Amino acid sequence: MVPHGGLAQDAGATQPDAELTRLQRQHRILLKGGVVLTLDRQVGDFAQADVLIEDGKISAAKPNIEASAEAAAIVDAANHILIPGFVDTHSHSYQGILRGIMTNGILDPDYNRDVQTRLTPAFQPADVYAGVLMTALGLIDLGTTAIVDVSQINHTPEHSDACIRALQDSGIRALYAYSRGLGPTAQYPQDILRLQRTYFSTKDQLLTLALGVGLDAKAFRVARDAGVPAVLHMRNDSEGLLALGRAGLLLPGDEYIHCTNLSSDAWQLIGNTGGRVSLCPQIEMSMGHGMPAVQDALDHGLRPSLSSDHSVTIAPDFFTVMRAVFTFQRMQIFARARSGAQRLPPLLTCREVLEFATIEGARCASLDGKIGTLTPGKEADIVMLRADRLNLWPLNNAPGTVVNLMNPGNVDTVFIAGKVRKWRGSLVGVDAPRVMREAEQARDAVMRRAGFSVNFLA
Repeated sequence: MVPHGGLAQDAGATQPDAELTRLQRQHRILLKGGVVLTLDRQVGDFAQADVLIEDGKISAAKPNIEASAEAAAIVDAANHILIPGFVDTHSHSYQGILRGIMTNGILDPDYNRDVQTRLTPAFQPADVYAGVLMTALGLIDLGTTAIVDVSQINHTPEHSDACIRALQDSGIRALYAYSRGLGPTAQYPQDILRLQRTYFSTKDQLLTLALGVGLDAKAFRVARDAGVPAVLHMRNDSEGLLALGRAGLLLPGDEYIHCTNLSSDAWQLIGNTGGRVSLCPQIEMSMGHGMPAVQDALDHGLRPSLSSDHSVTIAPDFFTVMRAVFTFQRMQIFARARSGAQRLPPLLTCREVLEFATIEGARCASLDGKIGTLTPGKEADIVMLRADRLNLWPLNNAPGTVVNLMNPGNVDTVFIAGKVRKWRGSLVGVDAPRVMREAEQARDAVMRRAGFSVNFLA
């Protein structure tokens, strides 16, 4: 049986403080006096303002919102920067129990041989649950409130159920991209209809559904018949993508991951069909996927979203991801300038990179109607970042501080759909020792079945 534990506190755990208890019970929450980066140019950003949450949605974001302590739970947000939650548009979440096993590895042969061919087949449903839960809770802790879970672990329907239950139990927002499995009991892709009926019958929830595909017309047709976006890794095969375009199988909202070594025609096809792009420059550079396509996307009029891919090799915190994008794109433009190139593209700004990590991620996951900006009417996925720390004080520029100076230690409080999931530096309602213990047990079981070991000190 897949465990459902790990979220309730042990009997002897520290009890929540009074302010947190009021937050959890009150349907109106007022975040008072912070720097507010709504990232909505119509609403504006504010050096000092308030955000009012009512019934899980943002009802106002502006200076001087008045509310009595009886009418709302008031949170002092002074010395905090408030931003929309990060959206990670490409996460192989089941690999949460494999963190750091391949710190020096490359895509081929290491990752494909060890993770995909040896370890992934050894996962049982309980291991999937532990891995996904570990990833999701870890991401919330880092300020990521929504993910696209590219779930390449669907060996049986029970594996799929375990993945979905872990996402539900974690409290994260997710686009579950149901993907391939291995072995004779795999029901991909047809089991998407059961999953859709069982778990995704309403849009009024944190989880939505997509289909993970390859360059396979049959799989694309299943996605089209189910009425869900297609999510695919896209590297090195422009002709395969163009063939799908000629067949009329590409639709707005489809997500293309990596996008390395694509032709200009392939880029134009993605843009013309309303596709979205997910880039992970850290993984792409360190594991040999190819030159990150940041400037390629921008040159073709596409604003990319960002992703962590997996933590088998690299940490999934978005402060590091954002800095990788910021420095890589600027390095490329400076190199062009030194070589005498003319008509150079503009340098990325910190605000643009923060948009990639938030609203562009929401667009990529087809969630921009719900999240991605602190816009009244959207659901309250909000991160409060501590700005009064020695690592970044004094505060001189808000977007630059978030992108280029902060780290995960600055993530103070996290709301998802108005529910507090992290409070004053600690996850809420999570029995961390139990979650960690079950993840360790699952790691040991998978490695034992796979006959795999890691040199701890290498």
